[in-house]
Amino acid sequence: MRIAEVAPLAESMPPKFYGGTERVVSWLTDALVDLNCSVTLFASGDSKTRARLVAVCPQALRLSKPLIDPALAMSALIDAVATRAGEFDLIHWHTDWVHLPLTRYIKTPCLTTLHGRLDLPYMKPMTLGVGNSPFVSISNNQRDPLPQLNWAATVYHGLPETLLSYRVGPGSYLAFLGRLTPEKGPDIAIRLAKAAKMPLRMAAKIPRGETRYFKDSIKPLLDGSEVQFVGEVNDKQKNDFLGNASALLFPIDWPEPFGLVMIEAMACGTPVIAWRRGSVPEIVEDGVTGFIVDSEAEAMSAIGKLATLDRARVRAGFEDRFTARRMGQGYLTCFKALLSRHRQKSIDTSIRPPIAAE
Repeated sequence: MRIAEVAPLAESMPPKFYGGTERVVSWLTDALVDLNCSVTLFASGDSKTRARLVAVCPQALRLSKPLIDPALAMSALIDAVATRAGEFDLIHWHTDWVHLPLTRYIKTPCLTTLHGRLDLPYMKPMTLGVGNSPFVSISNNQRDPLPQLNWAATVYHGLPETLLSYRVGPGSYLAFLGRLTPEKGPDIAIRLAKAAKMPLRMAAKIPRGETRYFKDSIKPLLDGSEVQFVGEVNDKQKNDFLGNASALLFPIDWPEPFGLVMIEAMACGTPVIAWRRGSVPEIVEDGVTGFIVDSEAEAMSAIGKLATLDRARVRAGFEDRFTARRMGQGYLTCFKALLSRHRQKSIDTSIRPPIAAE
């Protein structure tokens, strides 16, 4: 099967530091290569992949010097895919909504994975015109705000089985990994760690729009010893950061579409204490790979029960459900079903009898 994977351009494939969507697209691309697909990746020129790379811009937009106009870069990306569309059996987009008008005018079947939140109030009326474009959700919960979309499948994220290694534990601190934004709950993580009298290590990206939040609400709580901020971490650093933790705290207050950091922790054998929001009940097996909680009081109780969890079973939960190969197989099944429907539709159209003249 000849597949085009179309990546966003904000980060390279894989990203140097933070970049959940780009990381998943990179892993998926290589997994499809391992499954004997012929894959072409449309991405930034500083990407590294085992597929064929079509470099749309020299560098990822976030780190590019001089800065590249994102609108111009996206136009170049769509044009590059349109020019070569006939070379593929299927085009798989990871660029949200912007490419959808193109899919009406090319013959190659297209599929879009939506990676973000879908509950914003303007989305429902604005998506009424997407017609029959097929979409993949990354959790079943992600679909809830837009049930009218043409959902083809849910495929959970997965990461390479050997990327992060199992640690026996039991770990010496609590970990927080993610963006420093209010909906991610970093202030709650700090309160929990202090109440539990356990050290907290925070590895996080500070988005440009959240510098004031960090300065006013988080920085005053950092003491440099018991509560430490270590900044962004790469995959090698992440293995030690998560693997040496007693648990990952995931105190979210928003409908998280997936939550990649949860399966990264599980890959290390580190259990997850997560709030019952968004995809959490689909990812965490309560009492096995972590604890699902509804309040800070329940989270405190969960911290006290961490010793009852078997870190080997946490790792096994990752291996059973969230490897990159399993993700690739899930997408390949979806691709085959979509192409089968496309071929049947083409046959039905070709044999339809002509309309008799009145």
